[in-house]
Amino acid sequence: MKKTAVISGVGAGLGASLAHKFAREGCQVALLARSADYLENLAGEILKAGGTAKGFPTDITDSEKVAHSFAQIREQFGKVDILVNHAGNAAWGDFSELTPDEFERSWRICALGSFLCSQQAVPDMVSAGSGTILFTGATSGIRGRAGAIAFSSAKFAVRGLAWSLAREVGPKGIHVAHIIIDGILDTPAIRSDTLPDVEEPLLNTDAVADVYWSLVEQDKSTWTFELDLRPHNEDFFG
Repeated sequence: MKKTAVISGVGAGLGASLAHKFAREGCQVALLARSADYLENLAGEILKAGGTAKGFPTDITDSEKVAHSFAQIREQFGKVDILVNHAGNAAWGDFSELTPDEFERSWRICALGSFLCSQQAVPDMVSAGSGTILFTGATSGIRGRAGAIAFSSAKFAVRGLAWSLAREVGPKGIHVAHIIIDGILDTPAIRSDTLPDVEEPLLNTDAVADVYWSLVEQDKSTWTFELDLRPHNEDFFG
């Protein structure tokens, strides 16, 4: 039987790579994001490649909309086996310039959105006695830095959520893991002319997606809770 994988916060970078990877591995992939047009295009790409995917336009900060989307997912694909909490939001700038709305929005998308999606997925996994929940973290989630107060606070919250959830549902057969993206992802936005040149090595999103899938396949005797991914860098390894 095919596994049902929900990917929350799908975009044109790692989110898309995760969707393609999980579909290639035989999953029915449910895609959550705000943009209906983007989800339709991505699902179409996966279908053309022989996979199974469908977009469910969702504001993951709204509990009713999240519940509605998960009800639709169960109706079309069945119970949820895998959840990837990938949504993120960053408000960059000095502390003195940061608005309350910007700070709260980062938290709502990163932390509250992950909580709401997890709350919908966990009962399915508990009833099955198995499942995987993966959280996309960041360097800013373990080490704060100037100019990233909203993002760092939100990602610290995500890490705490993942850690506590792992303690609670791990004994019930659910593998919870937190992946720290310690570097810059190679995305269309990074390569566009609208952003400054990036001199450091970039993380290949397809290679990162392979690591996420390896966590799904881990034997429960050797579950990883946290790992960090960074590109090859002579300064780091030297």
